[in-house]
Parts: sequence; structure tokens; C-alpha cells
Amino acid sequence: MIDYNFQRNFHGAITPQDIAQALIGKFNQSNIKAQQFGKGKQIFVQIASKERPRSGGTTSISVSIREIEDGVAVKIGKQSWLGVAASLGQTALYAWKNPWRIIERLDDIAQDLEYLQLTDQIWDTINTTAKSMKATYELSERLRRLTCDFCETANPVGEPNCIACGAPLGSKQPFTCQNCGFPLNKNDIDCPNCGIKI
Repeated sequence: MIDYNFQRNFHGAITPQDIAQALIGKFNQSNIKAQQFGKGKQIFVQIASKERPRSGGTTSISVSIREIEDGVAVKIGKQSWLGVAASLGQTALYAWKNPWRIIERLDDIAQDLEYLQLTDQIWDTINTTAKSMKATYELSERLRRLTCDFCETANPVGEPNCIACGAPLGSKQPFTCQNCGFPLNKNDIDCPNCGIKI
């Protein structure tokens, strides 16, 4: 499974509530429940298997969504899936003792595999919601404007010198990681958030 244990920043007209509603709408059904804690600038969504699922083990994941300047930051906690591991272990034991008994546990196997893919499904839902709201990993237009330290004139990104007074702007050029949307410094070699090479 891919390691998603880092924060992703989405820049644009998107709020924590937008993502929380999408997650609850997608995951609050069948063997899975989703519930929201908090509101406003900081929201947590817990996605977990119901207390007594019809099949398979149990799992739980927390999603932290907080407001940042011109967007949201999302982080998914580590998945707690000990019940899934126990259920898969039980299936393996049944199959070892009597291979024909595995047929009795096909529903459990399917549910366990679905739970193991839950983190990927959560990120897919978050990415789809962000895309539908035109939020991206790129800094918003407002944040991409550079303000000259000398004359306080707003300058477009990429300008080497201030368009009003001519002062150098080179070290102030903002940009973000293409993998997670985290704002980077000019001297960064690796993203300090997700670790990918820039």
C-alpha cells in the first residue's frame, strides 16, 4: 500500500466542510460509518467499520481537515486494522485445515480487502472533491503575487525585478510541491512534507 502519511494542501475556493461532507456522503453506508467532529476551520472525520459488521474484520481511520490561507490542508491518520488482520488470519487457518471452508468465508475476504483499500478510496474522494471545486496543489493567484519589500507593489510570479521600482525579487518566488501542494522554499531539495525530490 502507498504511504500517504503526509499532509496534502489544496489551494483554491474550498473549505474543510466541503471535504467533510464529501467523505460522509461517500462512506456513511453499508458496513462503514463516517462521522464529523468539529466545524469551521478544523474538522476531523472518523471513518470506521460499524460495531458489528456483517462480515470481515474491523478498521478505523481519522482524517484531519484544517483551513489554511486560500485553501485546506488534509492529513489521514494511520489506519487501525487489527480486526482485519485477525479476520484474514482466521480465513488462512480455515483454508489450511480444510481448503473447501474458504468458500464459507468469501464475504469476509471481500470485506477485508475493501477495508485494506480504504485509505486509497478516501484520498480518491478528497482529490475528486478538490478537483470539482477547482482546488489544486498550485498556490492561488492571490498568494502567487509577490510584494516588493521596497515599494510594496504587487508583482506577478516569475518577475525577476519589481515592475514599479526595479528591486530584485528572485529569492521571493513562491512555489509548491507537485506531489502534495506544500509551499516550498527556493533552497529546498526535497519536499519537507512528503519527502519527494524536487
